[in-house]
Amino acid sequence: MSKVYSDYFFDEPAFNTHDGGYVPLEVAAAPARPLAIPPLLKPDKETATDLYYTVTAQAGETQILPGAKTKTWGYNASVLGQTIVFPVGKHIHVHLQNHLKELTTFHWHGLAVTGPYVDGGCHAPVYPGESSDIDFTLDQPAATTWLHAHPCPSTAEQVWHGLATLALVTDDHINSLPLPHDYGVNDIPLVLQDRRFHENNQWDYRADYDPDGVQGPTALINGTVNPYFDVTTQKLRLRILDGANRREWRLHFSDDLPFTQISGDSSLLAHPVTLTHLMMTCAERAEVIVDFKDYKEGDTVTLFSDDVPIVSFRIHAFAPDDTALPADLLDVQAPLPDPVMPVRKVVMSGMDEAVAIDGKKFNMQRIDATQQLGQAQYWDVTNTNTMHGGMVHPFHVHGTQFLVVSRNGHAPYPNETGFKDTVGVNPGETVRLLVRFDLPGVYMYHCHIIEHEDGGMMAQIQVIDPAEPNKTYKLMDMDTLVHAFAEERGIKPEDLWMAGMDSYMKMGMKM
Repeated sequence: MSKVYSDYFFDEPAFNTHDGGYVPLEVAAAPARPLAIPPLLKPDKETATDLYYTVTAQAGETQILPGAKTKTWGYNASVLGQTIVFPVGKHIHVHLQNHLKELTTFHWHGLAVTGPYVDGGCHAPVYPGESSDIDFTLDQPAATTWLHAHPCPSTAEQVWHGLATLALVTDDHINSLPLPHDYGVNDIPLVLQDRRFHENNQWDYRADYDPDGVQGPTALINGTVNPYFDVTTQKLRLRILDGANRREWRLHFSDDLPFTQISGDSSLLAHPVTLTHLMMTCAERAEVIVDFKDYKEGDTVTLFSDDVPIVSFRIHAFAPDDTALPADLLDVQAPLPDPVMPVRKVVMSGMDEAVAIDGKKFNMQRIDATQQLGQAQYWDVTNTNTMHGGMVHPFHVHGTQFLVVSRNGHAPYPNETGFKDTVGVNPGETVRLLVRFDLPGVYMYHCHIIEHEDGGMMAQIQVIDPAEPNKTYKLMDMDTLVHAFAEERGIKPEDLWMAGMDSYMKMGMKM
């Protein structure tokens, strides 16, 4: 029998439960409701070679708790969004529409697309009532990726409003594996978020603001409070996204039911890994297979985060399923780094308003590093926070998938054998990554505690194509964005409050 891992891997003294501002989860005083399953977004048009979608950022109202509806934002939905499917190799066309009252951007977290415009960071704003068209062809492993807003310095607030949805990259290899593939039946998304509900069931981001990350006591799973799912198959494939601004999720089932992780952020794992406990940091994804063979109709299996139930799985009759996972899921081909290439050093430091990368806060018009197109390089990413009073910083790189090589010189965690785009770094730890960009452009890298990136824990790298070594990009500037937000909100720029601006001002700095 394969080894069963029963710990969370990360350093316990750094869990967010030790934060001074930690907000523990509580079970909401609300009736159980069926888990909302986001529908699949229907293409506008599809041919043998091309696929066309329209993605609309919009405001709405969502019945989350009894009583008043909550004002929310979403993509093609009132909150979160419809799940988008991107087959590898097809030429994808996306018509982006902004029906909100303020500018937003559309960041494809986990997609290997060109930066900075298609990637959708802060340099690609779509203004209210306007639209933009992007297109790309993916050449990357199958993965569960996601779309979220990324308009510096209001990324955290817009994600908090609800702008986040899954984007599933598919290919022939993953479709050929004996996995649950029936979306909504045995292939189930779980977007994990948390909120605090204020008067009349409304969210109030500014009231809840914490520069180390906004949290709320109520778990929302796919936007559902106290959800249950009716299990009608022996095995489920859960596609789990930590879509929270700050919260780490320490997941386990009742009875310590083992489950098998098959995929991380950006690809299948090399081999299945069996766990009873899984910790996810912000923006990480994990696909797991849960086998209910030892349960019978009428049983309930509960998924917990720490000691708080977050999803109930109600067992119904199901047909026996004796399919076995292959011992080898993906032949992970590590790119070969140039042996004379220096190791890139990246240092994440600080907490609260003092967060920085390499001792500097983010500047939209500053290029902090360069790397040659197609050239693999080791990155040593260090978290200088001390263990007591420190925190795990989830480190994300746009536009690429990297491999985790080591943690403080030792082997990475057993479930880090595939490609990733986000990795949790413990306080006092250096994580070595192997990074290669296959498309030119300007890309961000940052902590994915979203208030930290808004507060300046972010930098930019330009990937240089040797065929165009002097290519430059028009980069957005903060004054333009600030004036746009102020105009859209009908106030003077000096009266504008955005969380990221607050962090810079309290440090006596200009964005």
